[in-house]
Amino acid sequence: MGFPKGVKRDFDGLEKRRLKAAELFDKGHTQAEVRRKLNISAQSASRWYGAWKAGGQRALHKAGRAGRKPRLEPMQLMELEAQLQRGPEALGYVTQLWTLPRVAELIKKRFGVKYHPGHVTRILQALGWSCQKPARQALEKDEQQVRHWKRYRWPHIKKKPVPKAGP
Repeated sequence: MGFPKGVKRDFDGLEKRRLKAAELFDKGHTQAEVRRKLNISAQSASRWYGAWKAGGQRALHKAGRAGRKPRLEPMQLMELEAQLQRGPEALGYVTQLWTLPRVAELIKKRFGVKYHPGHVTRILQALGWSCQKPARQALEKDEQQVRHWKRYRWPHIKKKPVPKAGP
């Protein structure tokens, strides 16, 4: 049941249909007539009629957001982003790398809301942050020596194909 992945419900369109049904009920139309005119199921017509009868047109308005309410308020998200912008060093970490456990710890300390580090990704994506993996490179690396080695030493070490005997 439900919608295919990636397809979202049109909550505004659904509300318009319910309000249109309320208008038709106000004018004295039966559930069957409303069902035919709006091309809805008998179950929906019955449910909408019951809601309209109990609470009028107002009962058929949108209920609000679907799903669980977020644990962080919009102002807290803005403050979290400001903290992230400052960098981990400002909060006492040695490296300048934000990790999911570090962000989860920041949220817990700052707002008292505990998130599993794996779920912090959703919050960061909502803020427009993306996962970045730092390039690993030895601090002692000398590009000039690497180029020299690749040019002069490597060709002598590298295996060469054994020539095949002729037919």
